[in-house]
Amino acid sequence: MSGLDELAHADDGGLEQTAPVWAVFGDLMAGLLGAFVLILIGVLVMQMDLAANLEAEVQKRQVEEQRRMALEQALAGPLKSGRVTLNNGRIGISGSVLFAFNSDQLRPEGRQLLKSLVPPLRVYLGERNEMLMVSGFTDDKPIQHSNERFDDNLELSAQRALTVTRALIAEGMPSARVFAAAFGAEQPAAPNTSEAGRAQNRRVEMAPVPKAMPEPQAP
Repeated sequence: MSGLDELAHADDGGLEQTAPVWAVFGDLMAGLLGAFVLILIGVLVMQMDLAANLEAEVQKRQVEEQRRMALEQALAGPLKSGRVTLNNGRIGISGSVLFAFNSDQLRPEGRQLLKSLVPPLRVYLGERNEMLMVSGFTDDKPIQHSNERFDDNLELSAQRALTVTRALIAEGMPSARVFAAAFGAEQPAAPNTSEAGRAQNRRVEMAPVPKAMPEPQAP
């Protein structure tokens, strides 16, 4: 074998040894590039989801703010008088304005106040196809034994909510737009550690809520 043949044979052997190394390196780079592309796509999808969720939250807050402003505008008169409060869409009325202590009989001034609320609330509920939930609340003091009409605070709050509901209907609120709920001493607005706090807890609240959709009928 000549020197040239030996050199050529040696070069062929070197190529045979080095070629697999470059092939493995190419496969490794292709795999890394693919992984990088997958990670990039995942990051982009996450960013799109975050942007969509943020936009939905912003729209939700805008709707809630518009709702709050519309309710404030509708109740501008009663709110100005100071006998009605509005907090997070809940219309609050002190129990002492509506009822005597441990009673479910409306005071005359309480009925007049409810009468003034019906026209703006009718318009507000009708425009949004919503209902009005009337909720009764009490403080945590047990019902006095001298009061034989109610067994406990839950029963008293239920009867007061029903009384307000019936008064609203009597003053023109459509019966299909209003319903009553009772919470008794649950969900206090202030601590029951003082007379001022207990007075805040003896209250009736009214809150516009979405109208329940009818269930689809079975075929």
